[in-house]
Amino acid sequence: MLYLLHEASQLMLSPARLVADLTRFACTNPLNPVAYTPGGRALSASCEMFGRTTRPYAKPAFNLPASERVAWQRPFCRVIAFGEPTNKPKLLIVAPMSGHYATLLRGTVAAFLDSHQVFITDWSDAKDVSLAEGTFDLSDYVDYCLSMFAALGPDLHVMAVCQPAVPVLAAIALMEAEDHPLVPSSATLLGGPIDTRFTPTVVNSFAQRRDIRWFKRHCVHPVHERYRGRGRMVYPGFMQLCGFMAMNPDRHISAHWEMFKHLVEGDGDSAEKHREFYDEYLAVMDLTAEYYLHTLETVFIDHLLPEGLMLHQGRPVDLREIRRCALMTVEGEKDDIIGRGQTFAALDLTPNLPDAQKERYLQAGVGHYGVFNGSRFRSEIAPRIKAFMKRHAAVVPLHVRRAPKLIA
Repeated sequence: MLYLLHEASQLMLSPARLVADLTRFACTNPLNPVAYTPGGRALSASCEMFGRTTRPYAKPAFNLPASERVAWQRPFCRVIAFGEPTNKPKLLIVAPMSGHYATLLRGTVAAFLDSHQVFITDWSDAKDVSLAEGTFDLSDYVDYCLSMFAALGPDLHVMAVCQPAVPVLAAIALMEAEDHPLVPSSATLLGGPIDTRFTPTVVNSFAQRRDIRWFKRHCVHPVHERYRGRGRMVYPGFMQLCGFMAMNPDRHISAHWEMFKHLVEGDGDSAEKHREFYDEYLAVMDLTAEYYLHTLETVFIDHLLPEGLMLHQGRPVDLREIRRCALMTVEGEKDDIIGRGQTFAALDLTPNLPDAQKERYLQAGVGHYGVFNGSRFRSEIAPRIKAFMKRHAAVVPLHVRRAPKLIA
């Protein structure tokens, strides 16, 4: 019902947005004297703000100075490769499947284009995946990671941004347990919820106060009929966005008020920066219900990975099996989503990995977003990650390095 109400509200607001767009066009037309008055600029700004706060946002493009090609693909994800195949070290950035598109990591990708052959996971919007493609849960996520690591190896470095830290670490442990020859050379975990019992945040406390039945009853809804995935049970992106916004409502209200003032004052550069950020931030995707609920239960409620109780297809996920893949953990001093120590916990949970292959770094002055994007990421975090990967690169002959082929 909630999905239906959301779609109905978008339909009902369409005429109002059309009127607002026409009014804004009239108020900004250089042939209209009103365009040069404070009242005209205020009316135009009001119309733009109304449109921006009520319209749906499409999936953004990466728009990076590098060509894109698909290196691996399955129904719920594809791996995008940037640039032509080279002999540079390979880096797979595993983007979070948590509501936003992989393009949120545009800056993360850009920081490594000069030094690495970069790949990124581009997760599918669940509402666009037909029911005929089956289900997708946390175990399937781990299976996808296993397949991607094998397809992109050898000498592959992996970077997990936030939520994927758990399935990425689980996949590495499973590969190590069977002495897989293509286990990644290194893994870097950026602000990931390995053990959410450390310094619990609002997100962690919210999950702990409710059982899985509550989330299933209140947060899972069927996809509307007009989408390809009609009937699929999902955690809707618009609900996730509401959760994001509710964590810092004052910040978002202040940002929109500042944009309104910039528009009235004619400060186009500042207004454009706001547009760029919120065009990305407000574009959201649906998650499959089974993945959402499985992740909540495994990571945030029962803490199965740090407890040593996580299973994958009946197999135990034992982090003590990790002996070869170097591990770096990065946290932000002011992160209000992933608390202090939650990512660093990975280093204590891998006792058989030599200390020389472990590294932890706490970035001062940044929140969750700053752990993987922004000026401090570019100037302080990314150089450390590059140095870490260089130290732990496998020695692979050039003729063995290969460009991954498309895998259906």
